[in-house]
Amino acid sequence: MIKNIKWMFIASLVLASCTQDEVDYSTTEPEVIPEAGSADFSKYVALGNSLTAGYSDGALFIAGQNNSYAKLLADQFATVGGGEFKIPLMNDNYGGLLAAGTPIQGVRLIFNGSSPVPLPGAVPTTDITNVLTGPFNNMGVPGAKSFHLLANGYGNIAGVSAGLSNPYFVRFASSPTTSILADALAQSPTFFSLWIGNNDVLSYATSGGIGTNQTGNLNPATYGSNDITDPNVFANVYNTLTDQLTQNGAKGVVANIPYVNTVPFFTTVPTNPIPATSIPASSSAQLNQLFGAINQITTALGQPNRFSTLVSDDGNASTVEPNNPLLIVDETLPDLSGAITSTLTPVLGSTTAAFVGSIYGKARHAVGTGSRDYILLTTRSVIGTTQAGVPAPFNVSGISYPLQDNRVLTASEVAEVKAATDAYNSSIKSIAESKGLAFVDVNAIMTQLSTSGIRFDTFHMTASFVQGGAFGLDGVHLTARANAFVANKFMEAIEAKYGSKFKKYKPQDFPFSYPASL
Repeated sequence: MIKNIKWMFIASLVLASCTQDEVDYSTTEPEVIPEAGSADFSKYVALGNSLTAGYSDGALFIAGQNNSYAKLLADQFATVGGGEFKIPLMNDNYGGLLAAGTPIQGVRLIFNGSSPVPLPGAVPTTDITNVLTGPFNNMGVPGAKSFHLLANGYGNIAGVSAGLSNPYFVRFASSPTTSILADALAQSPTFFSLWIGNNDVLSYATSGGIGTNQTGNLNPATYGSNDITDPNVFANVYNTLTDQLTQNGAKGVVANIPYVNTVPFFTTVPTNPIPATSIPASSSAQLNQLFGAINQITTALGQPNRFSTLVSDDGNASTVEPNNPLLIVDETLPDLSGAITSTLTPVLGSTTAAFVGSIYGKARHAVGTGSRDYILLTTRSVIGTTQAGVPAPFNVSGISYPLQDNRVLTASEVAEVKAATDAYNSSIKSIAESKGLAFVDVNAIMTQLSTSGIRFDTFHMTASFVQGGAFGLDGVHLTARANAFVANKFMEAIEAKYGSKFKKYKPQDFPFSYPASL
């Protein structure tokens, strides 16, 4: 029914151009003489998640760790009295983790000219059973949510397989019973950075919303790994973190949470990537007949239509037909499987009609404007493939077989994520103000990156996947160059709050991609 569908991923990489609306963050100020101001940087500790750790291109590895914004801050703090900044370095530049010799995390990605792929031939050498001796100043732990920073036993290897602890923290926790915050406080920090909360919504979003929105549930011990953290839980945790970190007079800088739909993991794959040339006229006619029948059912029930009219190539070289939208499952829709089955039974027979009803009962075409859907970056390799166990002609993913819930962040799920993010950010800003902490509006920065871009000296940085220079090959984490930019914004916030002065980083001193050989 559907033939020769090829997902040309490289075609979705758009080179962004400068616009009059872009923000210019050029660092052309005269030579700066560093000053500490009213802050004491002698013992700096960074708390956070993968962004703080230096995770990039789908893995944690030495080069990424040394280019993390936290390490770059520490290097500048050293010019005004800052001390040693110890990092729990990985064993190599491959990335990935072993547990007693068994791989549990994959190696970093490289770009092969058309798409990201795991580093060829690379095998992880970092084993979490080889516990490092600390203490460590970079306490960024990939995968950590806000409440994980308070969780005793989060570095206990016995809980890794059950998802109760974190393999990255296992490597450098001072004991199996400690918490990230406890290990940070044990160092008596005089200055701290705190960028946490991304994973409280991100894991829900990157899983396509298969988790649960736990708003109203105040017990994080009952949460699943892909759930949205209750905003009151987040606020209480954040208060506790900042109360403890500032109790002995330490100063610090905090950052808020970007909207997930500003990063290329959600914006690279369009909602309408299917060329008209990929769908034969006979196939589009059959699908339009089926989708039209279901639209008639929704009309009769007083519901909006769920399907668009598919377009095939008309054979006229002088005309260009529009691309077709992806077929997706939307769990929030009323289930029409029964109505579809009864309507189509006279035409298809009871068995086939029931099968069609089960497939399309909550299906619709993706929406790409307004209150829109977002197709996950990892879904690109699925589109146009044959769904195992489903008979033709209903088995072409995204065309005749709907992409399942874990492949798409629907408009309603986006709204849930945004509501939680707004609540978290409100708490972060108010708590920062009440405790006299420097504040970085990362959400505004990421929003600007995703729209008109940012001028960083002579470099135009955008959120365009691969080509934009801001995000690595996993579509979520920052490049070394973007980490330098973020470090500059952290320093600007510190300068504004504490009267400090620092030299700023230049983009040309940092790569926007890591080569296969490091």
